[in-house]
Amino acid sequence: MSQEATMDAAVAARHARFGKLPERIRYEDMTEVVQSEPHGGTNTSHEDAAAWRTFSCLALDLGL
Repeated sequence: MSQEATMDAAVAARHARFGKLPERIRYEDMTEVVQSEPHGGTNTSHEDAAAWRTFSCLALDLGL
């Protein structure tokens, strides 16, 4: 008998916490429109002498 009362209390607690889905969030509330700088605000200069440091190639990794 006490096991049934415990199960009912557990079911009631679970239902109180998870028995209802949260309210829906509108798409307009999930997105934000922001003006950006041209080119994303990044520096467009490129240093060719240092480009080999960021180049990744399997043949170079294997020493071929």
